[in-house]
Amino acid sequence: MWESILTEWASLILRWLHVVAAIGWIGSSFYFIHLDLSLQPRNDLPPGVYGDAWQVHGGGFYRIMKYLVAPAKMPDELTWFKWEAYTTWLSGFALMVVVYYLDAELFLVDKSNFDLTPLQAGLFSLGSLVLAWLLYEGACRSNLARHELSFAIGGYLFLVGLTYAFTHVLSGRGAFNQIGAIIGTIMVANVFAVIIPNQKKIVAALLSGRSPDPELGIQSKQRSVHNNYLTLPVIVLMISNHYPLLFATRYNWLIVAIVLALGPVIRHFFNERHAGRKSPWWVWGVAGSGMVAIAMLSAAGPRDIKTGSLSAPPTFATIEEIVLSRCSMCHSAEPVWTSIVTAPKAILLDDPGHIRRNARLIGRNAAWSNAMPPGNVTEMTGDERALIAAWLAAQGKSF
Repeated sequence: MWESILTEWASLILRWLHVVAAIGWIGSSFYFIHLDLSLQPRNDLPPGVYGDAWQVHGGGFYRIMKYLVAPAKMPDELTWFKWEAYTTWLSGFALMVVVYYLDAELFLVDKSNFDLTPLQAGLFSLGSLVLAWLLYEGACRSNLARHELSFAIGGYLFLVGLTYAFTHVLSGRGAFNQIGAIIGTIMVANVFAVIIPNQKKIVAALLSGRSPDPELGIQSKQRSVHNNYLTLPVIVLMISNHYPLLFATRYNWLIVAIVLALGPVIRHFFNERHAGRKSPWWVWGVAGSGMVAIAMLSAAGPRDIKTGSLSAPPTFATIEEIVLSRCSMCHSAEPVWTSIVTAPKAILLDDPGHIRRNARLIGRNAAWSNAMPPGNVTEMTGDERALIAAWLAAQGKSF
């Protein structure tokens, strides 16, 4: 019992820290991209200043200037923006260990996809995290990075290919978390391995009286732009575990492919506006079409459900037997799963009244998706999911 309680509290504290740190990181990232795009060159600027921007906030006015490489003299005080990024990744990785690695059998493994042990799944997750970052870093340091469009298309296809592989090896929930963790790792590695070291080299050059290398600023700006366009997709992936119709349906990898395309498209709209250029209103038509496509794909049901009509709608007694045998081991007053002390989300499915009351949730998680049982630990079959879907349809229930 105490192990479960401590795990639950660790999950809460780490998730809280992760979200707060991410707000700080994403907020500062969005702000500086906006600031960078809105800078205007003027005649009265000091030597070496590329441009400035006037802003108003909190009852006061701010005039912000950007030196293209660095000022001639090192300022007495300098604010660094790095710990919000580091804290986001460290808390996120710790959360992944607590939720996905320690409970891999529930949240990372799906034996209907690939029969992995919890240790194998954890090693696969960790190994792919490192390998994906190394491949990205290699691509950034190659000649491909000089061609922005080719690099962007190649990166997109790389992430979609990874997603397809993950959704056929891990559980849907684990696959979405894994691709989100890879993108998050790439983003924080850009800060840790490129942006901050380059800034330190610029500072060191100033302190020693040398002119900083302009290439250092160009490299940092490139990685910062990558992070800017990856932010919206990674947010969707990190909250997707609350939406089974996204991660636990037949075309989950295609849903991720659309999200990976829509995020940068939406960021393009705001970046163009911040730069003072004509607003690309077509973006919202593309975004709306993408959301419609996601909704249609999510309605396809899980991969293992059997299609085709039944000779007659199943009786409630049949549905009750399925739910009691496949779901009530966790969703009962006294769960029998070792790592679960209380019914998840306080949802009980251990008697007819509870089953009828939670019929729509059962459908969303076990018929129109295969999110439950997690990792399909009780081995619910496609036929059983089809029976639940047919019973719900007869009752006039929809997701």
